[in-house]
Amino acid sequence: MSEPQLLDGGVLVVGLGVAGRAAARALARRGHLVTLVDDRPSEEVRALASELGVALVEAPDGDRLAALVGATAAVLPTPGLPEHHPVFALAAELGRPLLGELDLATAWDDRPCVAVTGTDGKTTVVTLVTAMLEASGVRAADAGNTEVPLVAAIDDPEPEVFVVEASSFRLAPLRRFAPRVGTWLNFAPDHQDVHRSLAVYEAAKASLWARFGPDQLAVANADDPVVMAHAATVPRVETFGVAPPDARAGGSAAAAADWRVDGGHLVGPGGDAFVAVDDLPRALPHDLANALAAAATAVGAGASLDGVRAALVAFGGLPHRVSLVGEAGGVRWYDDSKATAPHATLAAVGAFESVVLIAGGRNKGLDLTALAAAAPRVRAVVAIGEAATEVAAAFAGIRPVERAGSMDEAVDRARRLAEPGDAVVLSPGCASYDWYRSYGERGDDFVRAVRDVIGAPA
Repeated sequence: MSEPQLLDGGVLVVGLGVAGRAAARALARRGHLVTLVDDRPSEEVRALASELGVALVEAPDGDRLAALVGATAAVLPTPGLPEHHPVFALAAELGRPLLGELDLATAWDDRPCVAVTGTDGKTTVVTLVTAMLEASGVRAADAGNTEVPLVAAIDDPEPEVFVVEASSFRLAPLRRFAPRVGTWLNFAPDHQDVHRSLAVYEAAKASLWARFGPDQLAVANADDPVVMAHAATVPRVETFGVAPPDARAGGSAAAAADWRVDGGHLVGPGGDAFVAVDDLPRALPHDLANALAAAATAVGAGASLDGVRAALVAFGGLPHRVSLVGEAGGVRWYDDSKATAPHATLAAVGAFESVVLIAGGRNKGLDLTALAAAAPRVRAVVAIGEAATEVAAAFAGIRPVERAGSMDEAVDRARRLAEPGDAVVLSPGCASYDWYRSYGERGDDFVRAVRDVIGAPA
């Protein structure tokens, strides 16, 4: 049954985050019957229900929720709604399909999309791709896992292409979304507080390519064996990677990535160089991987190599992503608050020779012992937040660990532990919601505390 037919029977929107609210507003504006469910509605959600003239059901019990699911044609869970929420089981039991906001947008708007997924790097690559297309004369807008979901972005008639940040939460329920270019950056354990298992998380990521045919381009990380295993099922693939072929699975028999680093330049298929590494404002290993992924994606969507280069040489990075805060006494301080899983922390630490690591926060159901893999480059660790005990256990007996009860204390302890030549890196490997409302707020507090100590200008 198509989306229009499903929508005619009404949609139950469960969870009213940014995307849930946008989807509800878009559905109601198009004349569809909408019922809202939220377990802890804010005043903003109540105002939305009043504005739209629709019912809002607050924290329904099991029987009431079952009745609501049974009385509607489809269920739209807000992205990030934990999969143990009873609405998922009820929808399956009662035969009510799940909808996703990307599917709705695709049903309502036929302009092309490109989509980027991955455990780390999505926002950076989406930002770069958008800039590359704009620099090439293609009007582009980013959307998806941002403050502007795709169902809202399509209200703007100007963009020619939408660049979608496609989290696993957005991909999991999809049945028709198939972008012109779909890019999978990497895979590592994450979001086990939302997905039922690691296998379910992987399947959600892989669903980006599930509907791809020969007219669509899959961009895959040649250095990631999970991504490459799924890429083998897609008709048309281009790869990117920073590792030499003999360092990847398959050894010297592995093919060079299509988009790669060669002779101090970033090069595309056929070996055409489009920018020198020395011309990039940021050239850490993960920066190069992101640049290559973005270039492959943007060119696949219509960008020129001149536009790609212009965007790359102008891009200084996004806040809270291995961002230099300041330097004093031979020690550099970096804010990587965006690193909310161990995989991201390992990538950040791998960019430096010697690190004092500040890590911890609220664990997302992940195995933090994975952080121990960073030990060869870590001088000492300052453990913070709810997961401080887990962080300390990961490094117990292999590196000095101190605990801190506030960001100011963490910065002070890191200052005493660091030696000239070290990098002090806030790369928590955990979510921020124990001490802060967002990773951005956590990073801002770290920057403030560092500047209080080293006297760097605001």
